[in-house]
Amino acid sequence: MAEIGKGVTAGKLAINVQKRLTRAQEKVLQKLGKADETRDAAFEEMVANFNKQMAEGTKLQKDLKAYVTAVKTLHDASRRLQDCLADMYEPEWFGKEEMDTLVEDTDTLWLDYHQNITDKSLGCMDTYLTQFPDIKARIAKRDRKMVDFDSARHHFSSLQKGKKKDEAKIAKAEEDLGRAQKIFEELNVELQDELPALWDSRVGVYVNTFQSLAGHQEKFHKEMSKLSQNLNDIMTKLEEQRQLKKGGTAAATTGDGAKSDEANHSESASSAPKRPGPPPSRPPPRLTPSPDQRQQQQQQHGGVFEDQASEPDANTDSTTTMTQQSSVTNGSDGDLPPGFLYKVKAIHDYTATDGDELELKMGDVVLVLAFDNPDEQDDGWLMGLQESQWSQKKDISAKGVFPENFTQKI
Repeated sequence: MAEIGKGVTAGKLAINVQKRLTRAQEKVLQKLGKADETRDAAFEEMVANFNKQMAEGTKLQKDLKAYVTAVKTLHDASRRLQDCLADMYEPEWFGKEEMDTLVEDTDTLWLDYHQNITDKSLGCMDTYLTQFPDIKARIAKRDRKMVDFDSARHHFSSLQKGKKKDEAKIAKAEEDLGRAQKIFEELNVELQDELPALWDSRVGVYVNTFQSLAGHQEKFHKEMSKLSQNLNDIMTKLEEQRQLKKGGTAAATTGDGAKSDEANHSESASSAPKRPGPPPSRPPPRLTPSPDQRQQQQQQHGGVFEDQASEPDANTDSTTTMTQQSSVTNGSDGDLPPGFLYKVKAIHDYTATDGDELELKMGDVVLVLAFDNPDEQDDGWLMGLQESQWSQKKDISAKGVFPENFTQKI
């Protein structure tokens, strides 16, 4: 209750108290059925829609705020993770400058995304909900004025029906009734115009909010995908650099080449095959023939393989000649593809990294084929076709190249 002397006179205070008492009495009479109540079913439906709309909007605003908070949390976690990587990344490693730039770009992208959804999507909902408190207050005022109107109407009617009519009181009651009716109807008409318009506006608000959110999400994830790909590329190059250094160290500690080859041959013959290193790059340094090829060459050339071990060009020419001869011999078999040489079995999985490469799974049987142009063959790589593919479809176009050291001749 307002204090007297702060804009509220004793007279106004008494009038307000009297209004509250009159309204309370009127509501009691209406509930007891001793006084009729002004009802408007259409308006009551509008109010029900308003309450539903306000509740839905408030929930959406709350959930959007939770989403924005989650984005902020993810941003903070991403920043800490990226900063940790940047601090750990040693200066001499590949792509140090690119890594530092990527960390900054990632942080900026998160910051922009958080700011955009806060300003656009959440801002849209905040603006939308600012109009509800005022309308809610006017609906409540309209309800109070309706009770005043009913009370004035009942008072005027009772004076008219009284046995002793006091014309002055009747005139005063009629004047009060007119004033109450006017105030009520003004509020009622305004709300009957505003509530349907507000109800229809919810569709546009939802569309704008979620279109804005979806647009910023799409942009964010598209740009983040690029940064993630860049990070993956840097990590791949760093691993390649490590492998190259590792390979160089191993080569430096290797003794006589022929002696090492013989030792490797002996080890591979007496133990289970170990997982090979990365497949040769295309083209790689020339490799010595596999044990099976060495044995085949010894049989065909009368044991002169050892004498020619120091002549890699002669070995290459001999292997090429064998490949061409085998191609002519086996290519005539109708159950095998043209250019068939021999079969190998995959002893390790191999994931193709180029369109002309063959995918291998451990245990796959591959039909090794001769190259159409022997000059196109890279050392350490073979041309082949999955035996199952050939058996089912007889499709020679499915052939591809694969690393020899991932297979074993059968």
